Amino acid sequence: MSQTYLTTDELSSRIKYDSRTIRERLKDSVLLEGVHYIRPFGGRKILYIWEKVEADMRAMRAQSFAIPMANGGVCHG
Repeated sequence: MSQTYLTTDELSSRIKYDSRTIRERLKDSVLLEGVHYIRPFGGRKILYIWEKVEADMRAMRAQSFAIPMANGGVCHG
């Protein structure tokens, strides 16, 4: 299966979030290393796996009931 690898700026244009928001708020809280992104060759560069990001965005949209919390999270229940 072929995967599409995106830089932070490329991901930013696809999901309509600022690249700074992706780096500071989404990375390591919503987007997880080894699942949604990799660091090829052990370097500093981050490449996001588009298929994984897209699948999780669709899964989150499918959740029907969630209560927003003050800290930015949600309560499912």
